[in-house]
Amino acid sequence: MNQPAPRYLTKSRFKLGMECPAKLFYTGKESVYANENLEDSFLAALAEGGFQVGELAKAYFRDGKMIDTLDYDEALAQTNELLQQKNAVVFEAAIRHEGLFIRVDILVKKGDRLDLIEVKAKSYDAKADGDFIGQKGGIVSRWKPYLLDVAFQRWVTTRAFPKLKVFASLMLADKASACPTDGLHQKFRVVSEKAKPGRKPRKHAVMTAPLTPDEQRHRMLCQISVDDVCRVIEEETFKVTSGPATFAERIEWFAGHYKRDERIVYRPSTACAGCEFKTTPEEKARGLKSGFEECWKQAFRWKDKDFEVPNILNIWNFRGKAALIDENRVAMADVVEADIQPESDGEPGLSRSERQWLQVKMARKPDKKLWVDKSALKREMQQWKFPLHFIDFETTRVAIPFNRGRHPYELVAFQYSHHVVEKDGQVTHRGEYLNTERGVFPNYEFVRRLKEELEGDEGSVFRYATHENSTLAAINRQLAGEVNPPKDRVALQQFIRSITTSTKDSVEQWNGKRTMIDLCEMVKRYYYAPSTNGSNSIKAVLPAVLNQSGYLKKKYSQPIYGGKGTIRSLNFEDKIWIRMQGDQVLDPYKQLPKMFADVSDHDFERLNADDELKDGGAAMTAYARMQFEEMDGKEREQIRAALLRYCELDTLAMVMIYEAWAELVN
Repeated sequence: MNQPAPRYLTKSRFKLGMECPAKLFYTGKESVYANENLEDSFLAALAEGGFQVGELAKAYFRDGKMIDTLDYDEALAQTNELLQQKNAVVFEAAIRHEGLFIRVDILVKKGDRLDLIEVKAKSYDAKADGDFIGQKGGIVSRWKPYLLDVAFQRWVTTRAFPKLKVFASLMLADKASACPTDGLHQKFRVVSEKAKPGRKPRKHAVMTAPLTPDEQRHRMLCQISVDDVCRVIEEETFKVTSGPATFAERIEWFAGHYKRDERIVYRPSTACAGCEFKTTPEEKARGLKSGFEECWKQAFRWKDKDFEVPNILNIWNFRGKAALIDENRVAMADVVEADIQPESDGEPGLSRSERQWLQVKMARKPDKKLWVDKSALKREMQQWKFPLHFIDFETTRVAIPFNRGRHPYELVAFQYSHHVVEKDGQVTHRGEYLNTERGVFPNYEFVRRLKEELEGDEGSVFRYATHENSTLAAINRQLAGEVNPPKDRVALQQFIRSITTSTKDSVEQWNGKRTMIDLCEMVKRYYYAPSTNGSNSIKAVLPAVLNQSGYLKKKYSQPIYGGKGTIRSLNFEDKIWIRMQGDQVLDPYKQLPKMFADVSDHDFERLNADDELKDGGAAMTAYARMQFEEMDGKEREQIRAALLRYCELDTLAMVMIYEAWAELVN
């Protein structure tokens, strides 16, 4: 008879408890509670650069021994055997103290000294980050989760080995370092193990070639001592709503409740908006529970029906949520005008607070009609010059640069899509760019191709949110800093500055005469559909637009590509975009096939969840897979084709929003 696995407080569970102690009861119960996090953690590590950084860190310690087993007792025994030696380097070392269990990324023993090294796929800038302490003496908030993690490991290790001197450090990607060689990233590969009965093949990372002497000398990762910061954390009194407030007591509190599988009742906060233990309707139908709902039922005495109406967590960009939660006013119906105090900012359309109050008012209406400031929207649209250009970019920031001289997490722009609308309404998918070749830095060819497509006229150029502007501004900085610049550097920079506005980190300031128009900003100012539930993401706005527009329903319920169709496409032939699901239009993004055959529907949904900041996502993961995974030509071509279709839909979605607005104002 199999013994149940011991319920240890691990570093991932400690981190979860520090986010919200209530989560400790829900984690690890996949058959009971829904969880919005990726099921395949390797996908996240791939997209964020975690596995590459981890493998590179190990390569700096040539004599390290890996603890491969996942069994707690075996891992502990193997680690302790290695630590019997005077000197040892252990990867994934297992350490236990009472009910606490950790796996240390790199553990270095020299005599009676233990160096605990936590490797993070996060960039470090010595000038900006320093010793992680802010001007007012506290730990910088963006670093606190990482420092709490390593402080917990240091705490466990010092108690497990009281006779040894324990020192803690973070190993991070050094933004100041320049890659010493071309192709360093190509030494890291993702391979699949053979599938075991009833299980999918498990992926893992391998290093295909040793580091060169240059790569050993000129390191991309830096090791930063955090002992002093850990001591600050150990002595800190945390601001908490329940439970002990000191570091040591809180660890013990977490560990005890987790071992007993006992729920911690914790006061809800604004952090509930990001809770991963929520259910979709499909998950509820499968019998999965919502940890989020259980917490709110306990705190606010809500019933199932209360979750069917909007709550204050959905109010867009509202900073007064915490005060309302303190007063137990968490339903949208509990909000009064004085809570938001709508005020105009003097700009056309809605101010931030006016939009918030509009959202609250419309959430209470049963008819859920559209709100549009037609006159202001029409004035804006009358200033646009035809032909209209709609562009969308896909980018990433790789931990280990592809090329000599480039820096960790430097921007890589690998894809764009470009639709054009003529004055007579003709729509054309004019161009696209996608680089999938391994080890190529694509940014300048990316801009070169975009320039060729846009410089033939003076038509207005559109983006959705700030991503395209910040991307081009970053490439402008890269061009300015090139030691061996391309021959057309000046022309490329002039083009960039003609369609963008300088950003805060730009050395020089400019405002291009043809600066891109932000459709997302126009949504915020002039357009609100209650079905978006406060979201301004294009993936929320597009279904709302399609469901509200009779014109779009009629046009896109017919074949529109080729033959008698009115739209030229580079990736679609017989596609009909309007398909009904009951009385609602089926989201066009859900009509496209998944990019990856070996990724679950749940994980693809998570990867494809989009927001205004364009951060993360399926495209970034697809690009990372094509750079690092071993795959045959057929699989590469399938992913490449999927990337092109998704990006084309991004700019077609912008066209559809424009067409709906043009119908509304006329």
